Amino acid sequence: MSKRPLSPEAAAVVSMARSGLSRRRLLQVAGITGVAATAAACGAGSGGGGTASSSGAPAPAPVQDLSDSEKFVNWANWPLYIDVDDATGAYPTLEAFTAASGITVNYTEDVNDNNEFFAKVRAQLESGQSIDRDIVVLTDWMAALWIQSGYAVKLDKAAMPNAANLLPNYVDVSFDPGREYSLPWFSGFGCFGWNKALLQEALGTDTLTSLSQLWDPKLKGRITLLSEMRDTMGIILAAQGADPSNFTDDQFQAAIAELQAQIDSGQVRQVAGNDYVAALETGDVIAVIGWSGDMFQLGEDFGVGLPDTGGMLWTDNMLIPSVATHKKNAEAVMNYYYDPKVAAEVAAYVQYVSPVKGAKEAMADIDPTLVDNQWIFPSEATLGNSYVFMTLTPEQDVAYQREFQKAIGM
Repeated sequence: MSKRPLSPEAAAVVSMARSGLSRRRLLQVAGITGVAATAAACGAGSGGGGTASSSGAPAPAPVQDLSDSEKFVNWANWPLYIDVDDATGAYPTLEAFTAASGITVNYTEDVNDNNEFFAKVRAQLESGQSIDRDIVVLTDWMAALWIQSGYAVKLDKAAMPNAANLLPNYVDVSFDPGREYSLPWFSGFGCFGWNKALLQEALGTDTLTSLSQLWDPKLKGRITLLSEMRDTMGIILAAQGADPSNFTDDQFQAAIAELQAQIDSGQVRQVAGNDYVAALETGDVIAVIGWSGDMFQLGEDFGVGLPDTGGMLWTDNMLIPSVATHKKNAEAVMNYYYDPKVAAEVAAYVQYVSPVKGAKEAMADIDPTLVDNQWIFPSEATLGNSYVFMTLTPEQDVAYQREFQKAIGM
């Protein structure tokens, strides 16, 4: 559909798709300049590389890198976001990395929601205390907040030659020009997901295409929405005829009112992070506003699709916290995952858009059936039916988040 011209960022993604980009979490958000400012609104400092605390207190002493004596690294990522051996539960690419480097990776799936994770570690970051994590994966707007607040350290690109494989359109993002502090992990879509059989039983169709279907009383108490404000509110805004990339306060309030009404009526069972996956698997939930790759990993019994009025685009990024104690080991991990073959191996499992140049060509050898997959290598039409959430001022971000949290009861 052609309801609007593409934003500069979406146009950049289209360019990547035309040139043969890789897959799962595409597009580097432009709406992040406002996030950087959110740090100020939250009371965070404006230093870089861990040079200032949000309280204005003297900067903590530099963190010692123990990589040479401690051959391990702690990595915090989102659930369902790396390749897994379904028989053993092991992570094949991580095992290959350890075998080649001698560095053990303590991999945890403890990022369930950007705000939730930040709240868990913010006090330690501000005081310069360890958070026991050397790599964290955060969505663009939250990555911006960490960088602006001095909670991320500058990467040593000389130790990461594979970083040169970053696709050009991911390089100069507003929150980290030149990618000095971050590297994209994957990109993807905020969209619909559903249990095909249960949807057929409830609505007489196994395909979910509109928000009005999601609000159908026959699904009352059986739907879940994302606690990521930009995904849930973006989809509601688009369904109401607003442009999630450029909307007014009145349009946001109208969308909040609709969200509030659906929650108050009991239509919405829960507003959550990745928790919705388990509820879909058990059948407690029939349909969700969720993330594209998660749905593919659930298998053929589950459907995934962009709303006919448009879905959302985002990127998750790898950062090294300012209090990390294994920086060199973390950079080795990040360098490893920017090998095109490794990137393609992970992409084949997680089904998101890879930011690594050469991953599509490598995919032809790994799984040729995925080379033309629209959720991995999206077409111009797919990207044209997606939005990047509007850049917010600090005041807007605080106000909108407050309204959203109030509506969902948090």
